[in-house]
Amino acid sequence: MLKVISHKTAAMIAAVAVLSVAHAATVRADDTTGNSMQAQIDHGKSTYASKCSHCHGPNLMNSGTVTPDLRAIPDDKTRFVTTVKNGKNNKMPPWADILSDDEIGNLWAFVSSRRKP
Repeated sequence: MLKVISHKTAAMIAAVAVLSVAHAATVRADDTTGNSMQAQIDHGKSTYASKCSHCHGPNLMNSGTVTPDLRAIPDDKTRFVTTVKNGKNNKMPPWADILSDDEIGNLWAFVSSRRKP
């Protein structure tokens, strides 16, 4: 037995389908331009490995040194960016002339994705 679908139900189904396709296209566009959060995390991980891990350790901590456990840093991007750019306490050198703003933002994405709340 065939059921009759109301115009309102058909319109809702069509709207959901259109929004689903639009969302999928947006996600794919982010992936191809490198703007997705995962892409930022991946780039940050690479930058961390090459620029930061020798002091801060490969797993965001390096016991036996004066470097902090980066898994426990505050959820404060502004503070993080300022510290990376300007250095800290004459122990961490400034990186403003070495890392771009995008690289620092990617570092934040990586480090914050590994934070312990």
